[in-house]
Amino acid sequence: MKLSVNPAQGRVPVAVVGVQGDLDATSYQELISKAQELYRAGTRHILLDLSQTTFVSSSGLVALHSIALLLKGDQPPSPEDGWAAIHSVGRGLGAGPQPHVKLLNLQPKVDRVLEKAGLKEFFEIHTDRATAINSF
Repeated sequence: MKLSVNPAQGRVPVAVVGVQGDLDATSYQELISKAQELYRAGTRHILLDLSQTTFVSSSGLVALHSIALLLKGDQPPSPEDGWAAIHSVGRGLGAGPQPHVKLLNLQPKVDRVLEKAGLKEFFEIHTDRATAINSF
């Protein structure tokens, strides 16, 4: 997996994080670490561009959920928690779309995984970059 970070300015500053490659057990911690690094540097809004991500595993779902919790100011689960981290993905789903993390350009397989996991209601999903940036 390769990550890129590009700053963008809408109504608020946004970090557009491009994810290229599979988001799975071999890469999910890298994405969480990048989000933590951005958060420590003051980033409070992230747009995850998944246009070049064709597969998201349960570990990838943990990463997406962890980033949403982090930017909300909550403590994300530790990756060392294993199944407990996966089971925590349901935490906060009833709260509606997260205001600080949004998704861009989901590939069909990724869209289906988010649908099956019940996470499509948890994330605002966009197909246009400018509209996504201005939605924060």
